[in-house]
Amino acid sequence: MSGFGAILRRDLKVAMQRKVEVLSGLFFYLVVATLFPLALGSDLDMLRTLAPGILWVGALLSSMLTLGRLFEADWQDGTLEQMALTPNNLSLLVLAKILAHWILCGMPLVLMSTVLGILFDLPFDICLVLVGTLLAGTPILSCLGAIACALTLGLRGGGVLISLLVLPLYVPVLVFGTGAVESLASGLGVQAYFSILLAMLLPALFFSPWACAAALRVALE
Repeated sequence: MSGFGAILRRDLKVAMQRKVEVLSGLFFYLVVATLFPLALGSDLDMLRTLAPGILWVGALLSSMLTLGRLFEADWQDGTLEQMALTPNNLSLLVLAKILAHWILCGMPLVLMSTVLGILFDLPFDICLVLVGTLLAGTPILSCLGAIACALTLGLRGGGVLISLLVLPLYVPVLVFGTGAVESLASGLGVQAYFSILLAMLLPALFFSPWACAAALRVALE
């Protein structure tokens, strides 16, 4: 666990020195969320209906935008090789990097969605469910994206390959995330949707570090 904490603190400290890279995802999310109302017009009923999908798609694309730097910089400067050579479990170190990515990219999106939900004139209960689905869904996006990053590490055109790999995997998260909000708006329960998101989150947290570690070892050989 000492290695886990060291990697987590290091990634957070490095990201604070590269604020532009961290803020790029938030800026993109804000741009996507503000351009849609301008294109759709001033119909509040339509905006309330489309807001969950808009915010979820924006969060999904913003998460993809920040995936490229998850392992690339460490691979170029040799940090990944040192991580693989340490006696620490590589899967645990990878989990620390995934957690750092979510803290820097996923959690700010969740916090910003509360403000954007108010701007879309969403009722409080719907806004609360939207934030809850993003809180449960964005870690899944980070876990699945990390696997794609590890598989494409060192390949030419890896950014395009990452998009091709993760988009099909992101679709179920998007469907159940927006489905919970639509279910509440229709007067139905949301427990089933949250249960499915949590059922997706737990295996992602367990298997993604292991899969990433295996892919990274192949890339380093």
